[in-house]
Amino acid sequence: SSHLCQLYRKPLRWPYVCAVSSLVINTTCLCDILMMAKQCLVAWLCLALTLIPSTRCTSYILIKGGTVVNYDMQEKADVLIEGEVIKQVAPGLEAPAGAKVIDARGQYVMPGGIDPHTHLDMPFMGSVTCDDFFSGQAAAAAGGTTMHIDFALPIDHDLMRGFQQWKSKAEKGCIDYGFHMAVTRWDNKTWEDMATLAQQGINSFKFFMAYKGALMVNDVEMIAGFQRCKELGALPMVHAENGEGVVWGQEEIIRRGITGPEGHALSRPAVLEGEATGRAIRLAKFVGLPLYVVHVMSTDAMIEVDRARREGQRVIGEPVASGLALNESAMWHPDFDVAARYVMSPPIRAVEHGEALRKALVNEVLQLVATDHAVFNSTQKRAGRHDFRLIPNGVNGIEERMHVVWHTMVNSGLITPSDYVRITSSAAAQIFNLYPRKGLIAAGSDADIIVLDPKKEHVLSASTHHSRIDTNVYEGMAVKGKVEVTISRGRVVWEDGELNLQPGTGRFIKLPTHGLLFHDLEAYHASSFIPTRYGPTPVKRDGACDGKCAHEKPSQAAGQDSEL
Repeated sequence: SSHLCQLYRKPLRWPYVCAVSSLVINTTCLCDILMMAKQCLVAWLCLALTLIPSTRCTSYILIKGGTVVNYDMQEKADVLIEGEVIKQVAPGLEAPAGAKVIDARGQYVMPGGIDPHTHLDMPFMGSVTCDDFFSGQAAAAAGGTTMHIDFALPIDHDLMRGFQQWKSKAEKGCIDYGFHMAVTRWDNKTWEDMATLAQQGINSFKFFMAYKGALMVNDVEMIAGFQRCKELGALPMVHAENGEGVVWGQEEIIRRGITGPEGHALSRPAVLEGEATGRAIRLAKFVGLPLYVVHVMSTDAMIEVDRARREGQRVIGEPVASGLALNESAMWHPDFDVAARYVMSPPIRAVEHGEALRKALVNEVLQLVATDHAVFNSTQKRAGRHDFRLIPNGVNGIEERMHVVWHTMVNSGLITPSDYVRITSSAAAQIFNLYPRKGLIAAGSDADIIVLDPKKEHVLSASTHHSRIDTNVYEGMAVKGKVEVTISRGRVVWEDGELNLQPGTGRFIKLPTHGLLFHDLEAYHASSFIPTRYGPTPVKRDGACDGKCAHEKPSQAAGQDSEL
């Protein structure tokens, strides 16, 4: 039927019809006449079919009887999907002829999850994450996530080469996805490439303050990158750990004879995360633009985000599911394979840090939950069997996030279902300038929807997940609340415990620059960067060059400095 629908929508080839008619007239062979008559009849049939309204070929899905939940409200309503978008949301909708009807009675109907922090098919620490764009996205769909934003890495510090490679990797994908781009060195080409990438759908750039000698940038490079982001209307993101401190900490822990996974936690304490978070926030304030802090794992970092937001600074704090639900004690497990699976950076912290992060989500000090999904199997992790510094950093979560957050935050009574939609979907859509196309159940929005049964109990395990990793940091966690149906762009991709996805059916979503965080940015920065308490600035003085000389003659000014 899908082939016929495509046929019906093709324009009639009028030259072909004319050629057929001419040939019929000029031929003398009866067989030719009959054959041409048949072809002519087919051509005219195609013409008739083009007149049939194309809506007859459109697929419909009606989700009936559920509770529709958005970040700001919930109501009993049905949801009608036409093609790839939501057509109508209202009670008592009737199913069009041939529509698929999903019974959602007693269940929540919510926007599909958006995971803003993943690393699929990523080379790192001498290995490559074992989920590619198909396996990782399939796992996401099984867990209720319908879009993710992956971090593309430069190749030899070349942003454009990295972007092209990530686009090539993603061709096997099966759901919607976007990209952030990491900046690992500053030069003129990086400055130019950032503009090119912004035009091609990248609206965020990540700066690593750790991983010295590989990904880490210094403060000068970060300030320059922040300024370029400001010019482009792109959001800067930081991995906030004091990289110099981490190196010293690792050497000190090794010197004390600690080589196992517990050394990872000990060498990267929360104080280093807090210091780097505060430094990045202050530098963003100095340059005058918003800042996004990825994987906030500690009270120390959260306090810095809270302080800045209280002062009116535009800072986004992103915790990850593992930081909310797990604690660092697993890295002291006597079995290396068990302990190593929990190694990520910044490290999973002690119990009290997770409690503080959960409360910060409730109070909106932190705005959304990601995963930092970067999975390495047991064999890959064993590269650090005798030196924790060689254990590839990363844990799973792209499939588990929606369930873990529901269980730890909603079932515990900390947040409402509407809050859940906000921290798993809507906030990401708003921050990365996709709202209301994504993160909302309303007419005209993309048909990315999940149906969640709040009473369904299940257990998270490597034996049942869809990732290619052979372990699971949530192994054995009993969860109440399960995604029963996932709809991606109007396709039912997860239902009755079965995936229905094919490689190559994903879609790259361009992320526009100048999102909400950039609204009235110049006025925001001017009020904090140049105070007016002492009068107009710059100050006009007799004999002075009214503030233009240095700008107009930079080479001369530089020459004077060099002579001095």
